[in-house]
Amino acid sequence: MMKTEALQLVKEWDKTFPESEKVDHRKVTFVNRYGITLAADMYTPKGASGRMPAIAVCGPFGAVKEQCSGLYAQTMAERGWVTVAFDPSYTGESGGNPRNMASPDINTEDFMAAVDFLSVQETVDPERIGIIGICGWGGMALNAAALDTRIKATVASTMYDMSRVNANGYFDSEDNEEARYRKRATMCAQRTADYLTGSYKLAGGVVDPLPVDAPFFVKDYFDYYKTPRGYHPRSLNSSGGWNVTGCESFLNQPILAYSGEIRSAVLLVHGDKAHSCYFSKDAYKAMVKDGKYAKNKELLLIPGAVHTDLYDGGGKNAIPFDKFEEFFHQYLR
Repeated sequence: MMKTEALQLVKEWDKTFPESEKVDHRKVTFVNRYGITLAADMYTPKGASGRMPAIAVCGPFGAVKEQCSGLYAQTMAERGWVTVAFDPSYTGESGGNPRNMASPDINTEDFMAAVDFLSVQETVDPERIGIIGICGWGGMALNAAALDTRIKATVASTMYDMSRVNANGYFDSEDNEEARYRKRATMCAQRTADYLTGSYKLAGGVVDPLPVDAPFFVKDYFDYYKTPRGYHPRSLNSSGGWNVTGCESFLNQPILAYSGEIRSAVLLVHGDKAHSCYFSKDAYKAMVKDGKYAKNKELLLIPGAVHTDLYDGGGKNAIPFDKFEEFFHQYLR
């Protein structure tokens, strides 16, 4: 059996959402292929018996399981699934050093490790496992679905393609060789500086205080991560952010290269007013363009919803949990 690291896990309920009386909750740990121990919250419907379908949930990028991934996981458990919401490697309560690092490979592996864990639980049917990725972990979920044939259904909610946004900038405004070269040069200079100091410089989380002229999507993030609505001290976006070099490898590694080869079911959900909506629209087009595996792919746009409305509903009940229930019932039979 793979050895798990002894993690210091918080025992009290410290989520940004209320605890449900309809589910049983406990902290669990599991190990990924790189030997990193991941911390997760496991939710099981009260009174559940036998082997049940299960869902692993992660995201958004820079968030922790005490925020919206936990909300998703708890809600889906209320509706009949065994779920886990986990902190990715190097973040939250999960292991891995140095802290505040991201990796397209390791973070995809984190999802697959969650599937490993669920597959061997006595309460889970290993043939009925799905995943939900939110924001940046929506892209990682699609990458996992392209790689892991055990995943039978995937929801990507308010998805970011982290390789695309790092390489091309927001709205592809920096999609040219010179812009990418400047980013690489900046990262490499920071690597040298970090090596000299023996520590990693933080890039800073969501900007605070909020500039008067901040673009809407920055205000949107501030409204979630920097206010009581969604603030959590372990969230990178709520605090010091990723390391400056934390996302360096995303520049050269497009994570959705093989999304068109995903044979299992995929539901992409996005607010039609979200600044990030183009990621889901383009990912959907790429998955269905040749039609080979198009029949079980779907894009659902939520009218009037912005990016963070799909984090916690945004006061609009924007998260389509009824649709999620229908989708997973269909494909995790």
